[in-house]
Amino acid sequence: MERPQPVSFGKAFRFWLKLGFISFGGPAGQIAIMHQELVERRRWISEKRFLHALNYCMLLPGPEAQQLATYLGWLMHRTWGGVIAGLLFILPSLFLLILLSWIYLSFGQVPAVAGVLYGIKPAVTAIVLFAAYRIGSRALKNGVLWVLAALAFLAIFILHAPFPLIVLIAAFLGAVGGRLAPDKFAVGGGHGSAKHSYGPALIDDDTPAPAHARFRWPHLFKIAVAGLVLWGGVMGWLCSQYGWNGALTQMGWFFTKAALLTFGGAYAVLPYVYQGAVEHYHWLSATQMIDGLALGETTPGPLIMIVTFVGFLGGWSQLPFGPDALLMAAVVAAVIVTYFTFLPSFLFILAGGPLVESTHGNLKFTAPLSAITAAVVGVILNLAVFFAWHVFWPQGFEGRFDGMAVLIGAGALLALFRYKAGVIPVIVACGAAGLLFLFVKPWFAMQGILL
Repeated sequence: MERPQPVSFGKAFRFWLKLGFISFGGPAGQIAIMHQELVERRRWISEKRFLHALNYCMLLPGPEAQQLATYLGWLMHRTWGGVIAGLLFILPSLFLLILLSWIYLSFGQVPAVAGVLYGIKPAVTAIVLFAAYRIGSRALKNGVLWVLAALAFLAIFILHAPFPLIVLIAAFLGAVGGRLAPDKFAVGGGHGSAKHSYGPALIDDDTPAPAHARFRWPHLFKIAVAGLVLWGGVMGWLCSQYGWNGALTQMGWFFTKAALLTFGGAYAVLPYVYQGAVEHYHWLSATQMIDGLALGETTPGPLIMIVTFVGFLGGWSQLPFGPDALLMAAVVAAVIVTYFTFLPSFLFILAGGPLVESTHGNLKFTAPLSAITAAVVGVILNLAVFFAWHVFWPQGFEGRFDGMAVLIGAGALLALFRYKAGVIPVIVACGAAGLLFLFVKPWFAMQGILL
């Protein structure tokens, strides 16, 4: 079997564009698509080099699948290759979510749309609970990590501790525990070593790192300066135009912090986004947050793209451009939020990639990161409890219990756990169930059956 021919920038561009439109299924599904296309089918990169890059991305805050696309694009076509690959991974989702957010605000009260959303909300509750189980089954391998997860749940559920504080305390406990009982914190999330060969690859196991992928201090300094300019320039302009307390400025600052806290995936940072966007800034309501997660689950791209929905609704409600420019304010806010959320991901890859390429050993989670991952399980479980409360008791505990929502949620949970159904089919089926219930509910009411 012959080695593939060098890939032109245009050919790579077309692939990354296609990937942006088909990257459903969350990070696991997205990484599987890239592995199938780039390692097995096209052989642009060997499995060992692919996993090496993935292990580095797993260590970083931010969406690992998008960072992996950025890394591979950078490895093949330098800085602009990485930038294009990373951008095309998120741009289709950005445009789709802006459109869906506008439809949601404009037509969300239309009965048919409301019926679909009614069915999707219990599905989202089940999906979040399943995410807690999936991450927990991988991360909580001993009693110490189980205790950390339980303490994190209690801290955020009872004490309402801020998510950054939970992360810092977990990291500290992990650092101490890693010294006192290293075997308890050596559970990290590396993806193992390569076990298969699909023939010679363009970037193979023994292919020397290209010139641009070799570590150089001047290059690292250049990337750091560029990052500060890209972040500080936009933040400074927002501050000069709208003041530090302006809605757009605060969105930029808040989502910069959120971008640096996304250890463990999007579900881990959602409680922090909820605390800030819903409880502190009041950019949207709790119900709207759940609806946004439902929309995020149905679009391609990283799940953290829900921040686009949050920004859109925040711009719509805060009126930074006045009451006559609702749509413009919402679109601008959505773009600003997305920009500040993903900027660190590009910088981490472009700055750290050469360091990773300088040594082809497997990277593993450190003890603090193992502790953070354990704490994240507790935080995600709290998110599932929060969603269940708002979906099953929409008027609070003193209000009516929604039995039909529980039934739909239980069906979604069964499909995910027992039948290993994908997220998209579950969302579609539950949306259809909600729409059907909208039509049959009047008949049940006529029969005197309370639902």
